[in-house]
Amino acid sequence: MNTTTANSSPQSIALQPLRWSDPWRWLRMGWADMRAAPGITLFYGACFWAMALVLGWVFRSQPEYVMSLASGCLLVGPFLAMGLYDTSRRREAGLAPDLGQSVTCWDRHLGSMGMLVLVLVVLELLWGRASLVVFAVFFNTGMPSTTGVMEAIFNPQNWSFVAVYTLVGGVFAALVFSTSVVSIPMILDRDTDALTAGITSIRVVLDNTAVMVLWGAMITVLVVLSLWAFGAGLLLVGPLLGHASWHAYRAAVRPPEPTGV
Repeated sequence: MNTTTANSSPQSIALQPLRWSDPWRWLRMGWADMRAAPGITLFYGACFWAMALVLGWVFRSQPEYVMSLASGCLLVGPFLAMGLYDTSRRREAGLAPDLGQSVTCWDRHLGSMGMLVLVLVVLELLWGRASLVVFAVFFNTGMPSTTGVMEAIFNPQNWSFVAVYTLVGGVFAALVFSTSVVSIPMILDRDTDALTAGITSIRVVLDNTAVMVLWGAMITVLVVLSLWAFGAGLLLVGPLLGHASWHAYRAAVRPPEPTGV
């Protein structure tokens, strides 16, 4: 029986250096995965689009909760993407994509996934609370109305709000990104515990900071662009980033060495 690294310490997991060209390669490989499984692409793309529609509705009706909901989307999104990771993994192994398998792939990793969910939920709650505090303390012209959100936010009187809101949001976004960028595909692939996966994910970001900042910026730009036309672009961008994130994990974390038969 082959042994795995499920019980390895974070320090024993070998990382691989990343190059500036790697994020573009991950996107190309993700596109190939999408073309090989169009039905799965449509299913998960529709899920991401539904999330965008809910986020848009909250932005128009209760803008003070946008950051909280956005952090919730950052929480839910990677778990939806787990099915896309499974699809990419199956293609990598020469197996046919399977929607049913992708939907239930998390059930064999429930303990590790549950612990990682707890960590991300805590970050999400802190992010949401911080955003409400920033609104209460720094928004100088009263809460924005449904029809004047952007005008109110970028009113010169609210420059301090924009700066602090961006800073606070950036800190929490960096924490969520660093903790989850490779941790969930790693749990799926190796069935590691949540602590090992999370620390490994942070190590990847610290060891390849410039490339991972580029990757995070590319994700942000693609998501923002996809939100035009009522977020319909997420039908393609969501699955593309999910598949590409699997390949990012494969590039950043060296495959385990078999230790026995």
